[in-house]
Amino acid sequence: MPHMQDDFPLLLSTLYDRAVWIHPDTEIVSVESDKSMSRSTYAATDARVRQLATALDSLGVEIGEVVGTFAWNNQRHHELYWATANTGRICHTVNIRLFGDQIVYIINHAKDRALFVDPDLVPLIAPLADRLTAVEHWVILGSEASDALPGSIAYDDLISDQDPHGKWPLLDERSPMMLCYSSGTTGNPKGVAYTQRSTYMHTISNLANFPIGPTDNVMPVVPMFHAAAWGYPFQAVTQGAKLTYPGPDLSPEGLLRLVETERVSFSAGVPTVWLGIQQHLTANPGIDTSSIRAFLCGGSAVPRAMIEWYWTERDIRVVQGWGMTETNPVASVAQLKPEMEDWDLDDQLDRLETAGIPVAGLEVKIVDEMGETLPNDGEAFGELLIRGPWIAAEYFNDDRTAQSFEDGWLRTGDVCKITPEGYIRITDRAKDVIKSGGEWISSLDVENELMAHPMVAEATVVGLKHLKWQERPAAFVVPVPGADVTKQELIDHLSKKVAKWWLPDEIVFIEEIPKTGTGKFDKKVVRDEYADLLME
Repeated sequence: MPHMQDDFPLLLSTLYDRAVWIHPDTEIVSVESDKSMSRSTYAATDARVRQLATALDSLGVEIGEVVGTFAWNNQRHHELYWATANTGRICHTVNIRLFGDQIVYIINHAKDRALFVDPDLVPLIAPLADRLTAVEHWVILGSEASDALPGSIAYDDLISDQDPHGKWPLLDERSPMMLCYSSGTTGNPKGVAYTQRSTYMHTISNLANFPIGPTDNVMPVVPMFHAAAWGYPFQAVTQGAKLTYPGPDLSPEGLLRLVETERVSFSAGVPTVWLGIQQHLTANPGIDTSSIRAFLCGGSAVPRAMIEWYWTERDIRVVQGWGMTETNPVASVAQLKPEMEDWDLDDQLDRLETAGIPVAGLEVKIVDEMGETLPNDGEAFGELLIRGPWIAAEYFNDDRTAQSFEDGWLRTGDVCKITPEGYIRITDRAKDVIKSGGEWISSLDVENELMAHPMVAEATVVGLKHLKWQERPAAFVVPVPGADVTKQELIDHLSKKVAKWWLPDEIVFIEEIPKTGTGKFDKKVVRDEYADLLME
């Protein structure tokens, strides 16, 4: 049979142009780096996106070359997302929370031709400037250049006199449009190139999986410098939803102020953000959150107790998502099937606390240490492997590719069970699972039970060296401010929830748990600092 369909490429510019045409008056609200507020519309923003696209021409940045961003979630960063994607440039979103040497590595590795920097972040990047060998142009995302970066130009000056770009080019759908790097907890960060096709597919499939519509107001709290803000700048625009960018103020007070004044209906961020907001709402119950119908929570395991609190106390559905930089990034989402909506709350929470069901278009499996596929019976556990049209096939110019990609599958490093219903239950990262006397202990399960205690704000559990058992769990707990909780109280609490041999040998109260550049608990730092705690 002959080819019957038009082979038109899957391009983000197609989604973008439709949104501007159909929803020209939809708002984009932005908190800027100086905490001021700006308001625009899709149509007005489109004019600036097109001026920026022409400005990239004037800087000599060619199709296929890399433009770096060092910025918060705001209007100008949004414009950079679309001006690069629509013209075939590659947007490299630099994680501002990485260490200096890591920032230097990824900017040089990606060969950023130009770097766009928020004004308040100039002090972070300026001391590194002499080491950034590929950067030819410094652009400050505001109305003024910076003396700290000689030769810099103000963004507003760069685009002000530019003619708007005309028709977007017809690109190869497999051409890269964004570079995202892992947080690099071990070794240098690894780069993943998102393509036009992969991001288009990710956008459409995830909108089908969890709908966002033109009546929504989407507030991406997850940083735009981390895995494309989990895709929400693309998803929201595709559907014509209002966007509210929170800028640098990610405090519970700042975020809840936007929720109330802008009537945010959907948001996305890591658990530590929502735990902080939960504590603030508990102390300030009069804050109005009635506009929020749901938020996606990911980046690390979501405590069951937090899911229950938001649902029962605020009528907000916490939707746990799972993914990686390598999965473009969302790969599974925990939602109830229709027949589960009338179940008892505990049975519903059993599903909502999982990593969810794979998004349509993706395949998953779990394998044992020999690579043999295990059954999806909810009992067997092994490493999760995944493949599909928006899953990376390799790292960008990195010889570590062979360690993570095998026969078309991505080895995630997550240890999981998969239930017969299709829910993925992550029991640990392969590097974090605790093996004590030949038996496995899930650090995530113990962490979740600790964070279910009302006096615990955050908790992490790691395996430490032990003379008799080789490895035993130790817990590190941040109490709720003003709380008076003891080790024995927490052990008594855990004793009702987990097996006796899972109980931590030691509980240490600390002021703050170290976190990675993406907001996850940095267990490696904790393990290193307390390596000999159980050897005494």
